[in-house]
Amino acid sequence: MSPVIQSQEVLPDTEAATNLSPVIQSQEVLPVTEAATNVTCHPVTLIFLHGLGDTGHGWAQGFGQLNLSHVKCVCPTSQTRKVTLNGGMPMPSWFDIFGLDPKARQDEEGIRKASQELKDLIKEEAKYISTEKIFIGGFSQGGAVALYTALTSDSQLAGLIGLSTWLPLHDKFISNDIGKSKHLKDLNMFQGHGKADPMVPYTWGEMTSKILKANVKSVTFKSYDDMGHSSCAQEMADVREFLNSIVPSD
Repeated sequence: MSPVIQSQEVLPDTEAATNLSPVIQSQEVLPVTEAATNVTCHPVTLIFLHGLGDTGHGWAQGFGQLNLSHVKCVCPTSQTRKVTLNGGMPMPSWFDIFGLDPKARQDEEGIRKASQELKDLIKEEAKYISTEKIFIGGFSQGGAVALYTALTSDSQLAGLIGLSTWLPLHDKFISNDIGKSKHLKDLNMFQGHGKADPMVPYTWGEMTSKILKANVKSVTFKSYDDMGHSSCAQEMADVREFLNSIVPSD
């Protein structure tokens, strides 16, 4: 499955990252970090990747509003890349996109490189806490990178969060052409998707959930009737509940 891009106006890949900053970042951008406020106890890190054309700023602010005192949220911004589907226009993007059709060519090299960037961030956090206390996730294109990473990682992770997203290179997972993580049977996932999503169709979310349920320990799939390609307060509350269900604040 390939992602569906916005209109030719090339809007950011989210309508709901709170207080979204539209600034295009430079080629070397440090992650935006929302530190855990409980400084005596920082048992959990969430690394969350934004969608196409977005930055990490809005998501860092959004997670900060969830009052997750025991969670450090790391929200990196991707490099600015030319996106083929959008006429080569440069924008923050984790990998290139060639077409809208589910059978369109996928940027396998770019997906693998983006996944390695995420794995490097996991490795950096693992200097301070166990990988079993590290969640990864993302919205739309960022979620695709997170899903690919979780399914191929050598590290045992705390959990996976995918919002309005899809599993890239899904055919290779189904045919076992990609080496899968040995930790999948211990992996819990939260997946949220709007039924009114015009960009990454809800059916793609359902298909992704079906593949994941056959591979990981558990998948919590939540749908939101009137939500488009965005997030909403209820979805963010569900994300908070998911995080706390695995690693409680006390």
